Amino acid sequence: MSTSTSLAPSIREQFRQTPLRVADQNVPKHPEPEGSVEDIRLHRKQRLAAAFRLFARFGYDHGIAGHITARDPELPDHFWVNPLAVPFAQIKVSDLLLVNHNGDIVIGDRPVNTAAFAIHSQVHAARPDVVAAAHAHAHALAGKAWSSLGRLLDPITQDALTFYGSHSLYADFNGVVLDTAEGRNIAKALGPNKLVILQNHGFLTVGQSVEEAAWLFVTADQSAHAQLLAEAAGRPKPVRHEVAAPLGRSRSFGGFSFAPYWDIITAEQPDLFD
Repeated sequence: MSTSTSLAPSIREQFRQTPLRVADQNVPKHPEPEGSVEDIRLHRKQRLAAAFRLFARFGYDHGIAGHITARDPELPDHFWVNPLAVPFAQIKVSDLLLVNHNGDIVIGDRPVNTAAFAIHSQVHAARPDVVAAAHAHAHALAGKAWSSLGRLLDPITQDALTFYGSHSLYADFNGVVLDTAEGRNIAKALGPNKLVILQNHGFLTVGQSVEEAAWLFVTADQSAHAQLLAEAAGRPKPVRHEVAAPLGRSRSFGGFSFAPYWDIITAEQPDLFD
């Protein structure tokens, strides 16, 4: 298993091509590179470390709470996760832990957040299509405030249409998630969706890449913020179903939309590759 932290290929390298007509451009849906298992593993771990740095910048870190995971490409019942009590703003590739679905820390010598294992092990087990999952609930999150309402997001902005017909609500709050039975309940409530709103808790997003899961989390939080502001000002007008539905089903741009964040974070904080 490679431990190299050399820079994995950027999505931009997949997108560089001879000039095309705009209508003919092929935007990559899933930005993972083709190559060896080691290349894909490195790609996921680097994007995972960058996602934590991004979440810190957005104010999504809160004490020891919050976690993002990435499935290992060679061992599908294992995932990479942040160690307990390491600030999001300081996480490096070398800090990441490899944990299996039995709760064994296979690589790494630090503890893992119990809730992270209880939730993510069950989400990854229930959704073999999912590569990554993200959850946080800091004070800066509009999603945490929105989760107290027990409602789905309405299709009132273009960004919110990302989740139209593709997010769900877990209406039961049973306290801090400390066992896999509650994790299974969350995974069941998530179903085939991109986002599950955890009542009185916050948001959890999943994606077919680390980039997609992270971008969806940011977009969900911003959509909640927009709706809270709009409803405080009046009665928002929803987008028509026939317009919203295709966008809710689409997964075309989730991973690619992370690329600008990646470029900024990696340029400013290259120590994340250590």
